[in-house]
Parts: sequence; structure tokens; C-alpha cells
Amino acid sequence: MSGQDRRRQLIETALDLFARNGFNGTTTKEIARAAGVTEAVIFRHFPSKQALYMAVLDFKVQSIGLDEWFKETRSCMDRNDDAGLLRAIMRGILRGFRSDPRYERVKLFAALEGHEVGLSHYRQFAIPVFQLLRDYLLRRQREGALREQNPAAVMAAVSGMAQNYAVLTSMFGFSSPDLTDEQVIEIFTAIMMNGIQKT
Repeated sequence: MSGQDRRRQLIETALDLFARNGFNGTTTKEIARAAGVTEAVIFRHFPSKQALYMAVLDFKVQSIGLDEWFKETRSCMDRNDDAGLLRAIMRGILRGFRSDPRYERVKLFAALEGHEVGLSHYRQFAIPVFQLLRDYLLRRQREGALREQNPAAVMAAVSGMAQNYAVLTSMFGFSSPDLTDEQVIEIFTAIMMNGIQKT
């Protein structure tokens, strides 16, 4: 196996275990055993468990298509497409869960364990996005297009609906066979727009 392939295998194996047991509940010995290698092989590629954990987080952020999502949200903001922006936010959240719920579990474990490195990694890209969207909502409120409501609370409601639905369906086994994700996004968007749009 090439060095790059081995590194990828170790990241994937570590992701599986971090998603099941969290950072604190996973040892490099367990990762090595699951990957069919010795611990020495892990430390040849990663100087510490923490470095492997960071590589897992970086790998997942790069693979979830954030650049494409940014383009979609930016396009909606440039056009003042409020409903389109809400759809794009929720679609991005649901796609993240659908494409690989392991990453979502790793983030939840970071919060539960109080693992500051994991939380800091998430905040690094989440906070600028949140601020960008908050600023957009403030601008649209000043323009009279949206009701004046706390933009942070509006963002929490938008992301919260999508995240809760994703958690219920991806992690807790709830299903709605007669409801697609796109239909859910349309329903949630209608709920939000009827609640924040100025009449």
C-alpha cells in the first residue's frame, strides 16, 4: 500500500472509531488493530492521536463540498433570494448528514467530551459562515424585506430544524418513506418564510 493510501486508510479507520467512541474513548491501539497494522505504522504517518484526529476532521471538511455550498449561498445572497438561501442552508446540513453521518457523530462527541480541539476546528469555519448569514439577514431586515427578529435566533431556527430532522432520520432511525429531503426542505422553508417575511 502506498504511503498516501495507507494514510487514507488510517484516517477512514480512525473516523469509524472516533464516530463510535469519541476521541477519549478511542486508542491508537484500537485504530491499529482495526486497520490491521501496528501502532508504529500509525505514528509513522501521524505524530500523535491528536494529529490523527485533526487529519480526520480536515479530511471530512474537504470532502463535504463546502466550496460548492458557499457558491450556492453566495449566489442566493447576491440575488436577495431569501427563500433560496434558507433552502441552501438546510440542503447543506442534510447533505452533510446523508453523505457521512460519522463526521456529524464526531462533532457531537467533541461537544459531549468538551474536546476543545474538535470544537475549535468546527468553529473555525462555522462561525464565519454564521456571521455572513447573520449580516445578510440584518441587511434584508434594514431593507424592509424581512421582519425584524434577532438574526442569530433566526439562524438557529433554520439550522436547528434541518439538524434535528437529520439527527432523527440518520441517527435515531426515524423515517418518512413518503417524504423526501427536498420536500422537507420546502416545508421548513415555508414555515420560516411565513414566520420572518414581512407582510
